[in-house]
Amino acid sequence: MKQTWWKERVFYQIYPRSFMDANGDGIGDLRGIIEKLDYLKSLGIGAIWLCPVYDSPNDDNGYDIRDYGKIMAEFGTMADFDALLEGLHTRDIKLVMDLVVNHSSDEHAWFKASRKSKLNPYRDYYIWRDGKDGSTPNNWASFFSPSAWKKDETTGQYYLHLFSEKQPDLNWENPALRQEVYAMVNRWFDKGVDGFRMDVINCIAKDEGLPDGTGAPNAAGYSLAFERFANRPKLYDYLRELKANCYAGRDCLCLGETPFTTPEEGAKLLDDETGIFDMIFPFDLMEIDDGPYGKYDPVPWKLSRFKQIVNIWQSATEHGWGSLFWSNHDQSRAVSRFGCTDTEELRVRSAKMLAVAMHLLRGTPFVYQGEELGMTNTAFPDESAIRDIEGINALNEARITGRTESVWRGILHKGRDHARTPMQWSAEQHAGFTTGEPWIMANPNYPAINAAADENDADSVLNFYRKLIQLRNTDKTLQYGSYRTLWTEHEQIFAYERTQDGETYTIVCNMSGKTAEMPTIPDGTVVLCNMPDCAGMTMQPYEARVYKR
Repeated sequence: MKQTWWKERVFYQIYPRSFMDANGDGIGDLRGIIEKLDYLKSLGIGAIWLCPVYDSPNDDNGYDIRDYGKIMAEFGTMADFDALLEGLHTRDIKLVMDLVVNHSSDEHAWFKASRKSKLNPYRDYYIWRDGKDGSTPNNWASFFSPSAWKKDETTGQYYLHLFSEKQPDLNWENPALRQEVYAMVNRWFDKGVDGFRMDVINCIAKDEGLPDGTGAPNAAGYSLAFERFANRPKLYDYLRELKANCYAGRDCLCLGETPFTTPEEGAKLLDDETGIFDMIFPFDLMEIDDGPYGKYDPVPWKLSRFKQIVNIWQSATEHGWGSLFWSNHDQSRAVSRFGCTDTEELRVRSAKMLAVAMHLLRGTPFVYQGEELGMTNTAFPDESAIRDIEGINALNEARITGRTESVWRGILHKGRDHARTPMQWSAEQHAGFTTGEPWIMANPNYPAINAAADENDADSVLNFYRKLIQLRNTDKTLQYGSYRTLWTEHEQIFAYERTQDGETYTIVCNMSGKTAEMPTIPDGTVVLCNMPDCAGMTMQPYEARVYKR
Protein backbone atom coordinates (compact mmCIF):
# COMPACT_ATOMS: atom_id res chain seq x y z
CA MET A 1 0.00 0.00 0.00
CA LYS A 2 1.18 3.48 -0.90
CA GLN A 3 1.89 5.47 2.24
CA THR A 4 1.09 9.18 2.14
CA TRP A 5 0.48 12.08 4.50
CA TRP A 6 -3.28 12.22 4.10
CA LYS A 7 -3.64 8.62 5.24
CA GLU A 8 -1.57 9.17 8.37
CA ARG A 9 -2.89 12.48 9.67
CA VAL A 10 -6.09 13.36 11.49
CA PHE A 11 -8.05 16.17 9.82
CA TYR A 12 -9.95 18.99 11.49
CA GLN A 13 -12.75 20.78 9.67
CA ILE A 14 -13.09 24.52 10.23
CA TYR A 15 -16.29 26.41 9.44
CA PRO A 16 -14.69 29.87 9.50
CA ARG A 17 -17.85 31.90 10.07
CA SER A 18 -18.31 30.18 13.44
CA PHE A 19 -14.79 29.28 14.58
CA MET A 20 -13.24 32.43 16.08
CA ASP A 21 -13.92 36.14 15.58
CA ALA A 22 -10.79 38.26 15.95
CA ASN A 23 -12.26 41.70 15.18
CA GLY A 24 -15.52 41.69 17.15
CA ASP A 25 -17.98 41.94 14.27
CA GLY A 26 -19.76 38.70 15.25
CA ILE A 27 -18.38 36.73 12.29
CA GLY A 28 -15.47 34.31 12.48
CA ASP A 29 -12.45 35.20 10.36
CA LEU A 30 -9.00 34.13 9.22
CA ARG A 31 -7.23 36.04 11.98
CA GLY A 32 -9.41 34.20 14.46
CA ILE A 33 -8.22 30.88 13.05
CA ILE A 34 -4.61 32.05 13.27
CA GLU A 35 -5.14 32.79 16.99
CA LYS A 36 -6.10 29.15 17.54
CA LEU A 37 -3.37 27.36 15.58
CA ASP A 38 -1.53 26.29 18.73
CA TYR A 39 -4.77 24.81 20.05
CA LEU A 40 -5.07 22.72 16.90
CA LYS A 41 -1.44 21.65 17.13
CA SER A 42 -1.94 20.59 20.76
CA LEU A 43 -4.87 18.45 19.67
CA GLY A 44 -2.56 16.50 17.38
CA ILE A 45 -4.21 17.64 14.15
CA GLY A 46 -2.14 17.14 11.00
CA ALA A 47 -4.39 18.74 8.38
CA ILE A 48 -7.20 21.29 8.12
CA TRP A 49 -10.21 21.20 5.83
CA LEU A 50 -11.22 24.84 5.53
CA CYS A 51 -14.76 25.58 4.36
CA PRO A 52 -15.01 28.28 1.66
CA VAL A 53 -13.33 31.63 2.36
CA TYR A 54 -13.75 33.01 -1.17
CA ASP A 55 -15.63 36.21 -1.94
CA SER A 56 -19.36 35.43 -1.68
CA PRO A 57 -22.73 37.13 -1.13
CA ASN A 58 -23.44 34.34 1.38
CA ASP A 59 -26.76 33.05 0.13
CA ASP A 60 -25.45 29.62 1.15
CA ASN A 61 -22.75 30.72 3.60
CA GLY A 62 -19.85 30.82 1.19
CA TYR A 63 -20.84 27.92 -1.05
CA ASP A 64 -22.04 30.51 -3.56
CA ILE A 65 -18.80 31.97 -4.86
CA ARG A 66 -18.68 35.40 -6.48
CA ASP A 67 -14.91 35.49 -7.09
CA TYR A 68 -12.67 32.42 -6.77
CA GLY A 69 -9.55 34.60 -6.57
CA LYS A 70 -10.56 36.86 -3.69
CA ILE A 71 -11.10 36.38 0.06
CA MET A 72 -14.51 37.18 1.54
CA ALA A 73 -14.22 40.64 3.10
CA GLU A 74 -15.87 39.45 6.33
CA PHE A 75 -13.12 36.85 6.71
CA GLY A 76 -10.17 39.14 5.98
CA THR A 77 -7.70 39.68 3.18
CA MET A 78 -5.40 37.63 0.98
CA ALA A 79 -2.58 38.71 3.29
CA ASP A 80 -4.49 37.11 6.17
CA PHE A 81 -4.88 33.94 4.12
CA ASP A 82 -1.16 33.88 3.37
CA ALA A 83 -0.41 34.31 7.07
CA LEU A 84 -2.77 31.45 7.92
CA LEU A 85 -1.15 29.16 5.35
CA GLU A 86 2.31 30.02 6.67
CA GLY A 87 1.20 29.51 10.27
CA LEU A 88 -0.19 26.08 9.45
CA HIS A 89 2.84 24.94 7.49
CA THR A 90 5.20 26.21 10.20
CA ARG A 91 3.38 23.84 12.56
CA ASP A 92 3.47 20.99 10.01
CA ILE A 93 -0.28 21.17 9.44
CA LYS A 94 -1.56 20.77 5.87
CA LEU A 95 -4.30 22.97 4.41
CA VAL A 96 -7.06 21.50 2.25
CA MET A 97 -9.47 24.07 0.82
CA ASP A 98 -13.05 23.71 -0.32
CA LEU A 99 -13.50 23.77 -4.10
CA VAL A 100 -17.02 24.63 -5.27
CA VAL A 101 -17.25 24.19 -9.03
CA ASN A 102 -20.59 22.48 -9.60
CA HIS A 103 -22.03 25.99 -9.40
CA SER A 104 -21.05 29.60 -8.80
CA SER A 105 -22.91 32.57 -7.37
CA ASP A 106 -25.33 34.38 -9.66
CA GLU A 107 -23.21 37.43 -8.81
CA HIS A 108 -20.10 35.89 -10.41
CA ALA A 109 -18.85 37.91 -13.39
CA TRP A 110 -19.33 34.87 -15.65
CA PHE A 111 -23.02 34.59 -14.80
CA LYS A 112 -23.69 38.29 -14.94
CA ALA A 113 -22.33 38.24 -18.49
CA SER A 114 -24.09 34.98 -19.29
CA ARG A 115 -27.55 36.33 -18.56
CA LYS A 116 -27.15 39.43 -20.76
CA SER A 117 -28.07 37.67 -24.01
CA LYS A 118 -28.21 34.28 -25.69
CA LEU A 119 -25.22 35.30 -27.81
CA ASN A 120 -22.95 36.38 -24.99
CA PRO A 121 -19.61 34.46 -24.99
CA TYR A 122 -20.25 33.39 -21.38
CA ARG A 123 -23.76 32.08 -22.07
CA ASP A 124 -22.47 28.53 -22.43
CA TYR A 125 -20.63 28.66 -19.09
CA TYR A 126 -24.02 27.83 -17.55
CA ILE A 127 -26.94 25.57 -18.40
CA TRP A 128 -29.70 27.56 -20.12
CA ARG A 129 -32.80 26.01 -21.69
CA ASP A 130 -36.14 27.03 -23.14
CA GLY A 131 -39.23 26.14 -21.17
CA LYS A 132 -41.42 23.23 -22.18
CA ASP A 133 -45.22 23.26 -22.48
CA GLY A 134 -45.43 26.58 -20.66
CA SER A 135 -43.35 25.36 -17.72
CA THR A 136 -39.79 24.47 -16.74
CA PRO A 137 -37.44 22.63 -19.16
CA ASN A 138 -37.78 19.40 -17.13
CA ASN A 139 -39.10 18.14 -13.80
CA TRP A 140 -35.88 18.38 -11.79
CA ALA A 141 -36.14 19.54 -8.20
CA SER A 142 -33.53 21.60 -6.39
CA PHE A 143 -32.02 20.55 -3.07
CA PHE A 144 -33.13 23.91 -1.67
CA SER A 145 -36.33 24.75 -3.54
CA PRO A 146 -39.16 22.98 -5.37
CA SER A 147 -37.76 23.45 -8.90
CA ALA A 148 -34.15 23.39 -10.10
CA TRP A 149 -34.99 25.97 -12.77
CA LYS A 150 -35.27 29.75 -12.59
CA LYS A 151 -36.69 31.81 -15.42
CA ASP A 152 -34.64 34.88 -16.34
CA GLU A 153 -36.78 37.62 -17.82
CA THR A 154 -33.95 39.16 -19.86
CA THR A 155 -33.94 36.33 -22.39
CA GLY A 156 -37.02 34.33 -21.36
CA GLN A 157 -34.93 31.21 -20.83
CA TYR A 158 -34.42 29.17 -17.66
CA TYR A 159 -31.09 28.39 -15.97
CA LEU A 160 -30.38 25.26 -13.93
CA HIS A 161 -29.62 25.50 -10.20
CA LEU A 162 -29.45 22.23 -8.28
CA PHE A 163 -29.13 24.30 -5.12
CA SER A 164 -30.28 27.88 -4.42
CA GLU A 165 -31.53 29.96 -7.34
CA LYS A 166 -28.52 32.16 -6.55
CA GLN A 167 -26.25 29.16 -7.29
CA PRO A 168 -26.49 28.52 -11.05
CA ASP A 169 -24.86 25.28 -12.21
CA LEU A 170 -21.72 25.53 -14.31
CA ASN A 171 -21.71 23.84 -17.70
CA TRP A 172 -18.82 21.38 -17.61
CA GLU A 173 -19.48 20.40 -21.24
CA ASN A 174 -17.87 23.70 -22.22
CA PRO A 175 -14.08 23.26 -22.67
CA ALA A 176 -13.46 26.98 -22.09
CA LEU A 177 -15.20 26.78 -18.71
CA ARG A 178 -13.12 23.77 -17.74
CA GLN A 179 -9.89 25.56 -18.62
CA GLU A 180 -10.94 28.53 -16.49
CA VAL A 181 -11.54 26.17 -13.56
CA TYR A 182 -8.16 24.45 -14.00
CA ALA A 183 -6.32 27.78 -14.13
CA MET A 184 -8.06 28.87 -10.92
CA VAL A 185 -7.21 25.61 -9.13
CA ASN A 186 -3.56 25.90 -10.17
CA ARG A 187 -3.34 29.44 -8.82
CA TRP A 188 -4.32 28.14 -5.38
CA PHE A 189 -1.99 25.16 -5.65
CA ASP A 190 0.84 27.51 -6.61
CA LYS A 191 0.11 29.47 -3.43
CA GLY A 192 0.94 26.31 -1.49
CA VAL A 193 -2.40 24.74 -0.54
CA ASP A 194 -2.20 20.97 -0.06
CA GLY A 195 -5.38 19.79 -1.74
CA PHE A 196 -9.10 20.31 -2.19
CA ARG A 197 -12.32 18.90 -0.81
CA MET A 198 -14.57 19.26 -3.84
CA ASP A 199 -18.17 20.17 -3.07
CA VAL A 200 -20.83 17.90 -4.68
CA ILE A 201 -18.25 17.24 -7.35
CA ASN A 202 -19.92 14.06 -8.59
CA CYS A 203 -22.86 16.18 -9.82
CA ILE A 204 -20.95 18.18 -12.46
CA ALA A 205 -21.85 15.79 -15.32
CA LYS A 206 -25.51 15.87 -16.32
CA ASP A 207 -27.20 13.41 -18.68
CA GLU A 208 -27.29 14.58 -22.28
CA GLY A 209 -30.60 16.20 -23.09
CA LEU A 210 -31.43 16.66 -19.39
CA PRO A 211 -34.25 14.08 -19.35
CA ASP A 212 -36.95 14.12 -16.70
CA GLY A 213 -36.23 12.49 -13.35
CA THR A 214 -37.99 9.27 -12.45
CA GLY A 215 -38.21 9.66 -8.67
CA ALA A 216 -41.19 10.54 -6.51
CA PRO A 217 -42.29 14.16 -6.95
CA ASN A 218 -42.17 16.77 -4.19
CA ALA A 219 -45.19 18.84 -3.19
CA ALA A 220 -44.78 21.02 -6.28
CA GLY A 221 -44.42 18.06 -8.65
CA TYR A 222 -40.64 18.11 -9.12
CA SER A 223 -38.26 15.14 -8.75
CA LEU A 224 -34.78 15.17 -7.18
CA ALA A 225 -33.34 13.50 -10.27
CA PHE A 226 -29.99 12.32 -8.92
CA GLU A 227 -30.03 9.45 -11.41
CA ARG A 228 -29.63 12.14 -14.09
CA PHE A 229 -26.75 14.12 -12.55
CA ALA A 230 -24.83 12.05 -9.96
CA ASN A 231 -21.87 9.85 -10.98
CA ARG A 232 -22.72 10.06 -14.67
CA PRO A 233 -20.22 8.59 -17.19
CA LYS A 234 -18.72 11.94 -18.22
CA LEU A 235 -17.73 12.60 -14.60
CA TYR A 236 -14.72 10.32 -15.03
CA ASP A 237 -13.58 12.20 -18.13
CA TYR A 238 -13.92 15.59 -16.45
CA LEU A 239 -12.14 14.57 -13.26
CA ARG A 240 -9.30 12.79 -15.04
CA GLU A 241 -8.78 15.95 -17.08
CA LEU A 242 -8.86 18.06 -13.90
CA LYS A 243 -6.29 15.80 -12.24
CA ALA A 244 -4.03 15.79 -15.29
CA ASN A 245 -4.14 19.60 -15.52
CA CYS A 246 -3.92 20.41 -11.80
CA TYR A 247 -3.02 17.52 -9.50
CA ALA A 248 -0.39 15.72 -11.56
CA GLY A 249 3.11 15.97 -10.11
CA ARG A 250 1.87 17.48 -6.84
CA ASP A 251 1.88 15.84 -3.39
CA CYS A 252 -1.72 16.79 -2.72
CA LEU A 253 -5.13 15.44 -1.75
CA CYS A 254 -8.05 14.98 -4.15
CA LEU A 255 -11.13 14.55 -1.93
CA GLY A 256 -14.66 14.43 -3.30
CA GLU A 257 -18.01 15.01 -1.64
CA THR A 258 -20.17 12.43 -3.41
CA PRO A 259 -23.85 12.24 -2.48
CA PHE A 260 -25.96 9.41 -3.96
CA THR A 261 -22.88 7.18 -4.26
CA THR A 262 -23.31 3.45 -3.69
CA PRO A 263 -20.46 1.38 -2.21
CA GLU A 264 -20.02 -0.26 -5.62
CA GLU A 265 -19.65 3.12 -7.30
CA GLY A 266 -17.43 4.26 -4.43
CA ALA A 267 -15.06 1.34 -4.98
CA LYS A 268 -14.83 2.37 -8.64
CA LEU A 269 -14.19 6.04 -7.81
CA LEU A 270 -11.48 5.15 -5.27
CA ASP A 271 -9.63 2.28 -6.91
CA ASP A 272 -5.87 2.77 -6.47
CA GLU A 273 -5.20 1.99 -10.12
CA THR A 274 -8.22 3.27 -12.05
CA GLY A 275 -10.12 5.61 -9.69
CA ILE A 276 -10.29 9.40 -9.75
CA PHE A 277 -10.37 10.35 -6.05
CA ASP A 278 -7.98 9.80 -3.15
CA MET A 279 -10.93 9.86 -0.74
CA ILE A 280 -14.63 10.58 -0.89
CA PHE A 281 -17.35 11.59 1.55
CA PRO A 282 -20.27 9.19 1.01
CA PHE A 283 -23.63 9.82 2.67
CA ASP A 284 -24.93 6.42 3.78
CA LEU A 285 -24.16 6.93 7.45
CA MET A 286 -25.48 10.49 7.39
CA GLU A 287 -28.82 9.18 6.09
CA ILE A 288 -29.12 6.33 8.60
CA ASP A 289 -31.93 8.06 10.52
CA ASP A 290 -33.82 9.57 7.58
CA GLY A 291 -37.54 8.81 7.73
CA PRO A 292 -40.12 8.35 4.97
CA TYR A 293 -40.13 12.11 4.28
CA GLY A 294 -36.34 12.38 4.30
CA LYS A 295 -33.84 14.28 6.41
CA TYR A 296 -36.32 16.34 8.40
CA ASP A 297 -38.41 13.30 9.28
CA PRO A 298 -35.87 11.51 11.52
CA VAL A 299 -36.42 8.02 12.91
CA PRO A 300 -34.32 6.08 15.46
CA TRP A 301 -31.15 4.62 13.94
CA LYS A 302 -30.28 0.96 14.36
CA LEU A 303 -26.89 -0.46 15.33
CA SER A 304 -27.37 -3.35 12.90
CA ARG A 305 -27.67 -0.89 10.04
CA PHE A 306 -24.70 1.11 11.30
CA LYS A 307 -22.53 -2.03 11.32
CA GLN A 308 -23.72 -2.92 7.84
CA ILE A 309 -22.80 0.53 6.48
CA VAL A 310 -19.37 0.49 8.13
CA ASN A 311 -18.55 -3.02 6.94
CA ILE A 312 -19.70 -2.37 3.38
CA TRP A 313 -17.60 0.79 3.10
CA GLN A 314 -14.57 -0.79 4.74
CA SER A 315 -14.81 -3.44 2.05
CA ALA A 316 -15.47 -0.91 -0.72
CA THR A 317 -12.28 0.99 0.16
CA GLU A 318 -10.09 -2.11 0.43
CA HIS A 319 -8.30 -1.12 -2.79
CA GLY A 320 -8.54 2.60 -2.08
CA TRP A 321 -8.99 4.76 1.00
CA GLY A 322 -11.94 5.86 3.11
CA SER A 323 -12.96 8.92 5.11
CA LEU A 324 -14.16 8.56 8.71
CA PHE A 325 -16.57 11.10 10.16
CA TRP A 326 -19.60 11.51 12.40
CA SER A 327 -20.42 15.07 11.47
CA ASN A 328 -19.59 18.14 9.40
CA HIS A 329 -21.02 21.58 8.61
CA ASP A 330 -24.08 19.98 6.98
CA GLN A 331 -24.95 17.66 9.88
CA SER A 332 -26.20 18.08 13.42
CA ARG A 333 -23.98 17.38 16.43
CA ALA A 334 -22.78 13.79 16.68
CA VAL A 335 -23.22 13.36 20.43
CA SER A 336 -26.85 14.54 20.22
CA ARG A 337 -27.57 12.31 17.25
CA PHE A 338 -25.57 9.14 17.94
CA GLY A 339 -24.64 9.44 21.60
CA CYS A 340 -26.50 10.52 24.73
CA THR A 341 -27.01 13.93 26.33
CA ASP A 342 -29.43 12.87 29.09
CA THR A 343 -26.80 13.57 31.75
CA GLU A 344 -23.43 15.31 31.74
CA GLU A 345 -21.70 12.03 32.58
CA LEU A 346 -23.27 10.24 29.62
CA ARG A 347 -22.58 13.16 27.27
CA VAL A 348 -18.88 13.01 28.09
CA ARG A 349 -18.72 9.22 28.00
CA SER A 350 -20.66 8.79 24.75
CA ALA A 351 -18.69 11.56 23.02
CA LYS A 352 -15.48 9.67 23.85
CA MET A 353 -16.99 6.36 22.74
CA LEU A 354 -18.07 7.75 19.38
CA ALA A 355 -14.55 9.04 18.77
CA VAL A 356 -13.01 5.62 19.49
CA ALA A 357 -15.55 3.78 17.34
CA MET A 358 -14.89 5.96 14.28
CA HIS A 359 -11.26 7.07 14.51
CA LEU A 360 -9.67 3.64 14.70
CA LEU A 361 -11.35 2.24 11.59
CA ARG A 362 -9.30 1.96 8.42
CA GLY A 363 -9.34 5.38 6.79
CA THR A 364 -8.66 9.02 7.63
CA PRO A 365 -10.53 10.54 10.61
CA PHE A 366 -12.15 13.97 10.33
CA VAL A 367 -12.98 15.98 13.46
CA TYR A 368 -15.57 18.73 13.01
CA GLN A 369 -14.93 21.84 15.11
CA GLY A 370 -16.37 21.41 18.60
CA GLU A 371 -16.72 17.66 18.25
CA GLU A 372 -13.59 17.34 20.38
CA LEU A 373 -15.52 19.11 23.18
CA GLY A 374 -18.67 17.04 22.82
CA MET A 375 -20.65 20.08 21.68
CA THR A 376 -24.38 19.35 21.43
CA ASN A 377 -27.35 20.41 19.36
CA THR A 378 -28.84 23.81 20.21
CA ALA A 379 -32.42 24.21 21.45
CA PHE A 380 -33.31 26.95 18.97
CA PRO A 381 -36.29 28.82 20.47
CA ASP A 382 -38.14 29.41 17.19
CA GLU A 383 -37.74 29.85 13.45
CA SER A 384 -36.25 33.33 13.82
CA ALA A 385 -33.06 31.75 15.22
CA ILE A 386 -32.48 29.69 12.05
CA ARG A 387 -29.95 30.94 9.50
CA ASP A 388 -29.59 27.97 7.13
CA ILE A 389 -31.20 28.36 3.72
CA GLU A 390 -31.94 24.63 3.55
CA GLY A 391 -33.86 24.68 6.82
CA ILE A 392 -35.70 27.89 5.95
CA ASN A 393 -36.78 26.49 2.57
CA ALA A 394 -37.83 23.18 4.18
CA LEU A 395 -40.11 25.09 6.56
CA ASN A 396 -41.55 27.14 3.68
CA GLU A 397 -42.36 23.95 1.77
CA ALA A 398 -43.78 22.36 4.93
CA ARG A 399 -46.34 25.14 5.17
CA ILE A 400 -47.70 24.03 1.81
CA THR A 401 -47.96 20.39 2.86
CA GLY A 402 -49.16 21.02 6.41
CA ARG A 403 -46.09 19.42 7.99
CA THR A 404 -44.63 22.52 9.67
CA GLU A 405 -44.60 21.11 13.20
CA SER A 406 -43.05 17.84 12.05
CA VAL A 407 -40.34 19.55 9.98
CA TRP A 408 -39.52 21.88 12.87
CA ARG A 409 -38.95 18.84 15.10
CA GLY A 410 -36.71 17.47 12.34
CA ILE A 411 -34.70 20.70 12.23
CA LEU A 412 -34.25 20.60 16.00
CA HIS A 413 -32.77 17.11 15.55
CA LYS A 414 -30.92 17.25 12.20
CA GLY A 415 -30.77 20.87 11.03
CA ARG A 416 -27.48 22.18 9.66
CA ASP A 417 -27.42 25.19 12.01
CA HIS A 418 -26.53 22.93 14.95
CA ALA A 419 -23.04 22.58 13.48
CA ARG A 420 -22.81 26.30 12.80
CA THR A 421 -23.36 27.83 16.23
CA PRO A 422 -20.20 29.47 17.58
CA MET A 423 -17.29 27.33 18.69
CA GLN A 424 -17.42 27.20 22.48
CA TRP A 425 -14.05 28.50 23.65
CA SER A 426 -14.87 29.65 27.17
CA ALA A 427 -17.59 30.57 29.65
CA GLU A 428 -17.29 34.22 28.64
CA GLN A 429 -20.20 35.88 26.83
CA HIS A 430 -21.06 34.29 23.47
CA ALA A 431 -18.79 31.36 24.37
CA GLY A 432 -15.67 33.50 23.94
CA PHE A 433 -16.26 33.42 20.19
CA THR A 434 -16.78 37.17 19.74
CA THR A 435 -16.90 40.43 21.66
CA GLY A 436 -19.74 41.51 19.38
CA GLU A 437 -23.15 40.06 18.57
CA PRO A 438 -22.71 36.64 16.90
CA TRP A 439 -24.23 36.07 13.47
CA ILE A 440 -26.03 33.03 14.91
CA MET A 441 -26.87 32.34 18.55
CA ALA A 442 -24.42 30.47 20.76
CA ASN A 443 -25.62 27.27 22.39
CA PRO A 444 -26.84 28.27 25.87
CA ASN A 445 -24.85 25.42 27.43
CA TYR A 446 -21.49 27.08 26.66
CA PRO A 447 -20.81 28.04 30.32
CA ALA A 448 -20.43 24.31 31.06
CA ILE A 449 -19.21 22.96 27.70
CA ASN A 450 -16.18 24.86 26.44
CA ALA A 451 -12.52 24.42 25.60
CA ALA A 452 -11.21 26.33 28.63
CA ALA A 453 -13.11 24.07 31.02
CA ASP A 454 -11.96 20.96 29.18
CA GLU A 455 -8.33 22.10 29.30
CA ASN A 456 -8.47 22.05 33.09
CA ASP A 457 -10.16 18.65 33.37
CA ALA A 458 -7.91 15.64 32.88
CA ASP A 459 -10.95 13.47 32.13
CA SER A 460 -12.54 15.86 29.63
CA VAL A 461 -13.62 15.01 26.10
CA LEU A 462 -10.87 17.30 24.77
CA ASN A 463 -8.08 15.56 26.66
CA PHE A 464 -9.43 12.16 25.66
CA TYR A 465 -9.33 13.23 22.00
CA ARG A 466 -5.69 14.20 22.46
CA LYS A 467 -4.87 10.72 23.75
CA LEU A 468 -6.82 9.05 20.95
CA ILE A 469 -5.25 11.16 18.20
CA GLN A 470 -1.79 10.64 19.66
CA LEU A 471 -2.38 6.88 19.62
CA ARG A 472 -3.35 6.88 15.96
CA ASN A 473 -0.63 9.35 14.96
CA THR A 474 2.11 7.08 16.28
CA ASP A 475 0.96 3.61 15.25
CA LYS A 476 1.17 2.19 11.71
CA THR A 477 -1.25 -0.63 12.55
CA LEU A 478 -3.99 1.89 13.33
CA GLN A 479 -3.13 3.81 10.16
CA TYR A 480 -2.62 1.03 7.63
CA GLY A 481 -3.61 -2.24 9.29
CA SER A 482 -6.33 -4.52 7.92
CA TYR A 483 -9.90 -4.39 9.25
CA ARG A 484 -11.95 -7.31 10.52
CA THR A 485 -15.38 -7.00 12.08
CA LEU A 486 -16.27 -8.87 15.27
CA TRP A 487 -19.52 -9.95 16.93
CA THR A 488 -21.62 -8.76 14.01
CA GLU A 489 -24.89 -9.97 15.52
CA HIS A 490 -24.42 -8.30 18.90
CA GLU A 491 -27.27 -5.85 19.43
CA GLN A 492 -25.35 -3.38 21.59
CA ILE A 493 -21.63 -3.71 20.91
CA PHE A 494 -19.68 -2.54 17.86
CA ALA A 495 -16.30 -4.29 17.74
CA TYR A 496 -13.52 -4.78 15.22
CA GLU A 497 -9.83 -5.60 14.87
CA ARG A 498 -6.95 -3.78 13.17
CA THR A 499 -3.95 -5.99 12.35
CA GLN A 500 -0.53 -5.51 10.77
CA ASP A 501 2.86 -7.22 11.08
CA GLY A 502 1.84 -9.36 14.04
CA GLU A 503 0.31 -6.47 16.01
CA THR A 504 -3.44 -6.41 16.69
CA TYR A 505 -5.74 -3.79 18.18
CA THR A 506 -9.24 -4.81 19.25
CA ILE A 507 -11.74 -1.95 19.52
CA VAL A 508 -14.90 -2.62 21.56
CA CYS A 509 -17.67 -0.02 21.95
CA ASN A 510 -20.97 -0.35 23.74
CA MET A 511 -23.12 1.93 21.61
CA SER A 512 -26.21 1.53 23.77
CA GLY A 513 -27.52 3.17 26.92
CA LYS A 514 -27.60 -0.12 28.81
CA THR A 515 -24.93 -2.42 30.18
CA ALA A 516 -23.72 -4.99 27.65
CA GLU A 517 -21.98 -8.35 27.95
CA MET A 518 -18.98 -9.10 25.76
CA PRO A 519 -18.99 -12.64 24.31
CA THR A 520 -15.32 -12.94 25.33
CA ILE A 521 -12.63 -10.67 26.71
CA PRO A 522 -10.17 -9.84 23.91
CA ASP A 523 -6.55 -10.80 24.33
CA GLY A 524 -4.14 -8.02 25.17
CA THR A 525 -3.83 -4.97 27.36
CA VAL A 526 -6.30 -2.09 27.53
CA VAL A 527 -4.41 0.93 26.17
CA LEU A 528 -7.33 3.36 26.00
CA CYS A 529 -10.68 3.44 27.78
CA ASN A 530 -13.32 6.03 28.62
CA MET A 531 -14.10 4.63 32.08
CA PRO A 532 -12.03 4.62 35.30
CA ASP A 533 -12.16 0.82 35.42
CA CYS A 534 -12.28 -1.16 32.17
CA ALA A 535 -12.21 -4.80 33.21
CA GLY A 536 -14.42 -7.84 33.02
CA MET A 537 -17.01 -8.86 30.47
CA THR A 538 -19.66 -6.32 31.45
CA MET A 539 -19.47 -2.98 29.68
CA GLN A 540 -21.17 0.11 31.05
CA PRO A 541 -23.45 2.22 28.83
CA TYR A 542 -21.39 3.92 26.09
CA GLU A 543 -18.15 2.36 27.33
CA ALA A 544 -15.24 2.05 24.89
CA ARG A 545 -12.09 -0.05 25.20
CA VAL A 546 -9.02 -0.43 23.01
CA TYR A 547 -6.96 -3.60 23.52
CA LYS A 548 -3.48 -4.13 22.11
CA ARG A 549 -1.61 -7.38 21.72
